[in-house]
Amino acid sequence: MKNAKKLLALLLAMTLSLGVFSGCGQTPGETTAPTEPAGVTVTVLNDLSAAAEFEAQRSFAFFWEQVNLKEDSKGYGLIADRYPSSGAASIASVGFGMAALPIGVEHGWVTKEEAQERAEKTLTSMLGLETVHGFYYHFYTQRTGNPTKGVEVSCIDTALLVAGALVAGEYFGGNVEALAKQIYENVEWNWYVNPKTNQFYMGYNADKDKFSGAWDYYAEQLVMYFLGAGSPTHPIGIETYNSFTRSKVNYGGYDVIHSWFGSIFTYQFSHAFVDFRGIVDAKGVNWFDNSINATLASWQFAQDMSKDYKTLGKYSWGMTACDGPDGYSGLYGSAPSGAGSTCHVVDGTVPPCGAIGSIVFTPDLVLETMDYYYDTMDGQLAGKYGFYDAYNLENGRWIGKDVIGIDKGVSLLMIENYRSGMIWDLFMNCDFMQTALEVLQFQPDETPAEPFLGMPE
Repeated sequence: MKNAKKLLALLLAMTLSLGVFSGCGQTPGETTAPTEPAGVTVTVLNDLSAAAEFEAQRSFAFFWEQVNLKEDSKGYGLIADRYPSSGAASIASVGFGMAALPIGVEHGWVTKEEAQERAEKTLTSMLGLETVHGFYYHFYTQRTGNPTKGVEVSCIDTALLVAGALVAGEYFGGNVEALAKQIYENVEWNWYVNPKTNQFYMGYNADKDKFSGAWDYYAEQLVMYFLGAGSPTHPIGIETYNSFTRSKVNYGGYDVIHSWFGSIFTYQFSHAFVDFRGIVDAKGVNWFDNSINATLASWQFAQDMSKDYKTLGKYSWGMTACDGPDGYSGLYGSAPSGAGSTCHVVDGTVPPCGAIGSIVFTPDLVLETMDYYYDTMDGQLAGKYGFYDAYNLENGRWIGKDVIGIDKGVSLLMIENYRSGMIWDLFMNCDFMQTALEVLQFQPDETPAEPFLGMPE
């Protein structure tokens, strides 16, 4: 990587000048000895490239810095939805931020004491926020802790909060674990399920006391079924997990149970927490293998479309929900998608988080892609909190210089799962998740895995 030294210099300069990681004097790229909290053993499995180390450290900095730390505020611990902030905090960002804390401790970016204090105070604050049947609103005003006007009560964003809280609880133990369990037990998962279809509703409007939509198709929601099935207070059954449509399509030689818009994040978010490696459900679906195929299909799609879009190619891929030249769009994606692969939107916009979130599925390709993201525009995609949200080279050079919390979150957690598997280990070590595996009837995958011969040319 021709800019590796420059990248490491930038990383070091940012860390030292911002002074965000108290007690951290290590050189980027080095590791510190694990703290070895009770019941947790962290083993480094894979070394990181300079670009991956940069993205991990700076993504962590987002969660450590872009947070309300006013002790007298009802919004203490709320993490910004994006940076620069509009004043809105995403409850999913808080979940990713909770899971980020063990990562920061293990790599010496913050001390265990200050991370544990942050976790305890944040979870205490979350218990004081307005909820509906234990479910949290999608967005809160970061300063006041009040739900933003007109926002829905969200089951998927609540799930991401709970998942992150359980990770932090498993790592720190004690009162952090007790607070995380209390948040989890408060969520009435069965209340959010349509009794006629057994599907989770998509959203709930508290002002109108009305549900809307349905999680009727495969997407990022798998973690909801695990949390619902493992709930000690308000559980759901396997019929809810079996209620959504699984549509398999082949693209580029890869069979994929696909999401409606083909956004690659839908194959990643639940996998940041749930370790699907080597297990299949009662229908024989191996969701980890499915995400490998979805990643390779997305990569192939970008190459197929490179003749029409100069941004896209072998190392510029992974279309997913992100900012674009005309504003944020949740429709960005790639084939296969819904209605005969007509539902995804492509305009040449590429978000780095799309590929990065697949590092556990196709590590060699993603590591090379991260190098490209840094090299391709001589460092202009690298900012204060890692790679910027997106770029587009179709009409000049457009760079979306915001960063979005959930995108930083999936990047950070997946990089750590590639490096050590720690987030998977912490989440799956919860007794609740062992219960969920039984309720949802997951079993070891007895099908011999095909040998992985490296990335296709």
